[in-house]
Amino acid sequence: MTLPQLERLPPHDIEAEEAVIAALLVDSEAIYRVSPIIKPSDFFREKNAWIYEACVELWNRDEAINQITVAHELARNERLEDAGGQAYLSEIIRQLPTTVGIEYYAQLVKRDSTYRGLINAATGIMQMAYEAPAEVESVFARAEDLLHRLRGGENFREFVHISQVLQSFLEQDAAEEERKALDAIMSGYSDLDILLGGFKRSDLVIIGARPSVGKSSFALGIARNAAIHQKANVAFFSLEMSAEQLAVRLLSSESGVDSTRLRLGQQTELEERRIIRATGELSEANIWFDDSPTLTAAEMRAKARRLAGERGLDLIVVDYLQLMQSEGSNYGRENRVQEISYISRTLKGLARELDVPVVALAQLSRAVEHRQPHTPQLSDLRDSGSIEQDADIVIFLSREEMYVTPEQWAQLHPDMPESAYPRGVAQISVAKHRNGPTGQVDLRFRKRLAKFEDWILRTGDAAEPIDIDADVDYPGE
Repeated sequence: MTLPQLERLPPHDIEAEEAVIAALLVDSEAIYRVSPIIKPSDFFREKNAWIYEACVELWNRDEAINQITVAHELARNERLEDAGGQAYLSEIIRQLPTTVGIEYYAQLVKRDSTYRGLINAATGIMQMAYEAPAEVESVFARAEDLLHRLRGGENFREFVHISQVLQSFLEQDAAEEERKALDAIMSGYSDLDILLGGFKRSDLVIIGARPSVGKSSFALGIARNAAIHQKANVAFFSLEMSAEQLAVRLLSSESGVDSTRLRLGQQTELEERRIIRATGELSEANIWFDDSPTLTAAEMRAKARRLAGERGLDLIVVDYLQLMQSEGSNYGRENRVQEISYISRTLKGLARELDVPVVALAQLSRAVEHRQPHTPQLSDLRDSGSIEQDADIVIFLSREEMYVTPEQWAQLHPDMPESAYPRGVAQISVAKHRNGPTGQVDLRFRKRLAKFEDWILRTGDAAEPIDIDADVDYPGE
């Protein structure tokens, strides 16, 4: 049986496509507003997709975008005549009434692209149904996968302020603090800040660890400390966790209430008061989440630049580097090493362009787990050595307790007391510091709260030691 033929063209809006392209040709800054929304593949008319791709390629190379440069780029790719030549570029510019509203036109292009994707997915589902396999569940699974991949392609999301995320959880109002200019962003961990002197503007900081060590929690701690203690504006790009998950993790860490009980609403009256107090504190922190599940380097650059222009920006955090994607024909299509190299260079360029430190998390290879001792090395950075080359600072996180049980520890260290077992100890190793010393500091890791802390809590001039075995409540509670 043949499939029914569609009797009309799929959804498209040629005028919206031409309006986007024309706006880019007369205002090169417009690329920052539309690149997070649409990709070349979202255009229905092929020649419009080629022209938009040429604009993106020029932008990626930090070259001017105008009628002449775009025509040269199309000619370089042997597409100028097929794209309509200079006459077509001049015509769409002539028809453009204004560049105002380019985001609206880009959203129209993206919307129709999504509808075309739905039509293609529906056609695929129809084909599977006509084939009538014996296992109905397999058809459902494949159909769900098609729709899931289509929904995953909806990359564009606005930044979400942490107070907006917490409001849906506890119905709290948001509050903002005025941004202050900062020479360096402090991590908030005393010994690490003494070693590094903080994260300097234009620095690319790589934080590497194996899964489950706590690199996301460590980065959240840095973001929280900078936003609260220094009133810094922080952009947190999370490709692995949703904004809601990040906010709840921060709330758990700030209030001292286990995140599982927090999600289930099992907190006591005392804990409820701590949660309310912590929510108020966090809502005043200028932390902006972007949890787009798939994010290209170009999209992140555009979003960061827009936030910097609208709100001011002091720190960018990316969780994590290997989940990012490149865009364009020059990188990422042949091998992953080239793609990661391009991404790391883009992050370093972004740090310099916006004059802010960029902290990017990175996954380490399994070599750490097969080495004695389990100490990360620069060679453990996965996919590309360019990460090490581009970074100004490389920090490794490790926790010996993940690899050695108390019994094994006792056998390996017969001359040491049982209390010396590194329970709750996180080793923070600065393996590269372009403008300063390297070294190692220890932090306490509170697994129940997924929180890193100094070994000594400081309040004013007072210092209070922490009992590493009492991972139940904060001192004084």
